[in-house]
Amino acid sequence: MICLRKRFGGQAHLFLTAAALVAIANPAHAETIAITGGKVIIGDGSAPIDGGTVVIRDGTIVAAGSNVPVPAGARTIDASGKWVTPGIFAGFSRIGLVEVNAVDETADGSANKSGFGAALDIAPAIDPFRSPIAVNRTAGVTRAVVAPEGGSGIFAGQGAIADLGADSEPVNKARAFQFAEFGEAGADASGGSRASNHLHFRAMLREAQDHAANNDGFDDDLLKKEDARALQAVLRGEQRLLIHVEGANDMLRLLDLKREFPAIKMVFVGVSEGWRVADKLAAAGVPVIASALNDLPASFEMLAATQSNIGRMKDAGVKVAIGMINDRDTHQLRYTPQYAGNLVSLQKVPGATGLSWDEAFAAISSTPADIMGVGDRYGSLKAGRVGDVVIWDGDPLELYAAATTVLIDGVEQPLGNRQDRLRDRYANPVEGALPKAYDR
Repeated sequence: MICLRKRFGGQAHLFLTAAALVAIANPAHAETIAITGGKVIIGDGSAPIDGGTVVIRDGTIVAAGSNVPVPAGARTIDASGKWVTPGIFAGFSRIGLVEVNAVDETADGSANKSGFGAALDIAPAIDPFRSPIAVNRTAGVTRAVVAPEGGSGIFAGQGAIADLGADSEPVNKARAFQFAEFGEAGADASGGSRASNHLHFRAMLREAQDHAANNDGFDDDLLKKEDARALQAVLRGEQRLLIHVEGANDMLRLLDLKREFPAIKMVFVGVSEGWRVADKLAAAGVPVIASALNDLPASFEMLAATQSNIGRMKDAGVKVAIGMINDRDTHQLRYTPQYAGNLVSLQKVPGATGLSWDEAFAAISSTPADIMGVGDRYGSLKAGRVGDVVIWDGDPLELYAAATTVLIDGVEQPLGNRQDRLRDRYANPVEGALPKAYDR
């Protein structure tokens, strides 16, 4: 018996028994798990470890590698013949914000009618019950950068770090970054040209500075007070500024702006022409979350797109992670390992530049976590990181591989989802209670 309910003076009072107190003090992840015998990938760019062991205690990685002893009393999972990796950390997404893209009532990514921009906080809109959460968890995605979509202004709002666990609390870090549009989208939102985009961007930052210096005399020509307050953390370097930018010249103009506001921690997202200015990105210390496979001129700011983009930036010393901005980023984060695998295959194409296997896996695990400032908690199997672990039945960067076990925060996750249930329901249709589609 967990609790006793007694009634005094017409009111019910709940008294916790010793068993209930133990249950509260020891949540579901309070156990020790040892995953043994698999090919262990730490996720930090180091080589795989054959026959390795991963030990998780109370939801946290204790050790991972070879010759790691199995603690007494640990629950053991035999991963012989399988691959053991950190969970996929999606570098850029809108997961949990949209159920059906074409149905406005299910889409919470953009608030372009609200009148607010930088002050918007996407965290309350992340819905753990959206069906894409379970679909992508089943595919080994355990954490994601979740960003708002661009609205009527340059600054779209504040994004979050979220997990894809089967629980009701997906947000790990709210207001983790500010998201802004530059280039073609930014120009469209700020008057119709890149000149106005650059002017508005700088003027908004200066107006936010003015608000901090003189709150009473604040001139709100461009920013509402709430938006100006929200940008203070960006100006102090306490909150990252993720900027969607594709063209090389636009990146150079942002680097000029960074010299004017040196405390701002800029992160470029998309970056299709990044290879053209890779040396300058590296010198400025600006990391990027890049689209992996852009190789066609889908817009004028992407005329120089090439699949060698990430490899060339990596070779130039740029810190590069893989993201999926405006690329089915509400539903298909499960493509992330495939994108990383294609960059590995690119190494075999004459004249092309890709990534090694170890670099590619780091680009979808530890590197995005590091770029977002949470690498001390997520993205690898190093001691002290949370127990996000995936066991695969083959090379996770190959299309044939599937996740057989997924742990988030050390808790083993269900691997079913609505798509699986629909497949099973209609795989062998038979006469039954369901109505015929064309009965009149």
